[in-house]
Amino acid sequence: MTAVAIIQARMGSTRLPGKVLMELAGMPVLGWVIRAADAIAGIDRVVVATSLSPADDAVAGWCSDRGVTCRRGPEADVLARIATAAEAEQATTVMRLTADCPLLDPDVCAQVLALLQLTGADYATNADPRRWPDGLDCEVVRAQVLAEAAERAVSAHDREHVTAFIRNNRYSYNCEFLDCPLPGLGHHRWTLDRQEDYDFLQELVSRLPAGRPPGWIEVLRATGELSPTPDPACQPRTNPGDSAGGRYQQSALLFERTLRTVPTATQTFSKSHLQFPPGHAPLFLTHGRGGRVWDVDGNCYVDLICGLLPVVLGYCDADVDTAINRQMAQGISFSLATEHEAALAERLVEIIPCAEKVRFGKNGSDATSAAIRVARAFTGRERIAVCGYHGWQDWYIGATTRDKGIPDAVKALTHKFAFNDIDTLEQLLQAHRDEFAAVILEPITTEEPAPGYLQALKDLVHRHGALLIFDEIVTGFRFHLGGAQALFDVTPDLASFGKAMANGMPISAVVGRADVMAEMDEVFFSGTFGGEALSLVAAIATIDKMQREDVIARLWRNGEALVDRVRKEVDKCALTDTIQFQGMAPWMLLAVRDHPTARSALVKTILRRELLDRGVLVGGSHNLCYAHDEADLDQVCAAYAGALEVLAELLERPDLEASFNGQVIEPVFSVRAAPS
Repeated sequence: MTAVAIIQARMGSTRLPGKVLMELAGMPVLGWVIRAADAIAGIDRVVVATSLSPADDAVAGWCSDRGVTCRRGPEADVLARIATAAEAEQATTVMRLTADCPLLDPDVCAQVLALLQLTGADYATNADPRRWPDGLDCEVVRAQVLAEAAERAVSAHDREHVTAFIRNNRYSYNCEFLDCPLPGLGHHRWTLDRQEDYDFLQELVSRLPAGRPPGWIEVLRATGELSPTPDPACQPRTNPGDSAGGRYQQSALLFERTLRTVPTATQTFSKSHLQFPPGHAPLFLTHGRGGRVWDVDGNCYVDLICGLLPVVLGYCDADVDTAINRQMAQGISFSLATEHEAALAERLVEIIPCAEKVRFGKNGSDATSAAIRVARAFTGRERIAVCGYHGWQDWYIGATTRDKGIPDAVKALTHKFAFNDIDTLEQLLQAHRDEFAAVILEPITTEEPAPGYLQALKDLVHRHGALLIFDEIVTGFRFHLGGAQALFDVTPDLASFGKAMANGMPISAVVGRADVMAEMDEVFFSGTFGGEALSLVAAIATIDKMQREDVIARLWRNGEALVDRVRKEVDKCALTDTIQFQGMAPWMLLAVRDHPTARSALVKTILRRELLDRGVLVGGSHNLCYAHDEADLDQVCAAYAGALEVLAELLERPDLEASFNGQVIEPVFSVRAAPS
């Protein structure tokens, strides 16, 4: 077993040419990295890997003068350069380091090496996701895995970034991550990439002990107030790499395997194969970072589904993950309640207008169904009027086309009414006077409420002695921290919240007037995991971050900017009558109409297929998260431009319906339309 540290070094930096041989305290930066690498426990040899470019003769010469082994290879194909060096050194394990990290900590690197060795992983790192200061980056990979990546990786991105192919293909490779024991250090920058970094490092190293590699705690204490303002252009980000273009072999195999034991091969209809064009879509994901996800074939996508809206901050948000990890060290589900239940309830009471009392569930259906049961108990009535989507429980789903298995007696108690049409609701309430317990609706659907509509609806409901329930599962923590009721200044009697409340952790809440919620003392709404602690602390961290930062304002800005840009592409392709967007910026729904040559379902299928092939994972709406940045939005717009161009060309064919080779996506059922 031979563990070799290979230091990637070259002179041709775009931002700071020659940086690896710039001196810090009398020693070149490369010398600092080599000194640290030599001190890593478990490393047998240290090698520098530079390019064949004449500019890098200086690196090779410096190594030769000091007896440091130097291997040379292609400048752009860094993966081949590192793999060739590993083969020449007969390495069984490779630690990849970069020559622009002079404050590398040997102990941290040794831990990453031990993590790989003790877990039997193929790859281990402390740099993905970013939790440690930038400049302590270390990656360890088994040499045979590195060689396999060098054979299989084809994209320019994967060849340049060495381990990207391995990290992206987590279904094929076992990847481990060494977390930082202290929270909130991911923004620290101790690497060398620009002149400001060099000036900072010169001052910093003057505060550190001489003659040995400093430990990261020493560096952290020495920084004081020195840390430079991060340069956004230099910040680590997930690169989209190359999109799949139809490479979904592992998805297909895993689908066949899963289907043997799991009906529909998933737990959620809207995440199932029924919603994606067969053979042109991923069906299983492995991981997410920020606003992107990777599938089991290693393909990367800008994610516009975001878990069906729960992922509001982004995948692996540092603040939320830190809260979860801290709680995990204490326990998850306890035999009695925890203080977290009160802490979260207090926050909800503070920010949600109607919230005087709070109870928690695990999903939206829990919260809406609890609200209905409480309303029936409080009013002594049974009928319910609904508008929108309210979950999978019998009382609601019996009013949809997905009513198989629901007793007729239950179906008869639920009635639909049209959004923004007060007359349809009034007729319904008049037809069954004194029988309605509650009216429940999504306060924003495919359209925003007309001026005065929500208040008029509230007045009407109360005149008939019923309760008004806002289903804020979608609108809460996305349109406004206090939900649509805060946005439109109309306070319901009860409300349900969920989805974005905990950035992906399973939790929901039913909140409302104290006198109505008092029914919870006798109504049976009780579950083993209602007070599960990880979700509670995740929700607290999510809400605290939303109050601290401009999360929701950014969702509005980016949502509006994105749909404006996409609409221009739609206009350019003369598809305005076919492709439309409805709703409001933080949750814009894609409305596809029939075209003279193709019905809407076929149009939707083609559009979704083309967007997927261009690296955008999208369902029926734009579900943005806080982590989506300009590069993500640019990729989405470019994908739309290409997809719409293809769609427009295909729609020129009068025989498109007959000639289309593939299965057309059909909706699971329609829930946000006027009742028939």
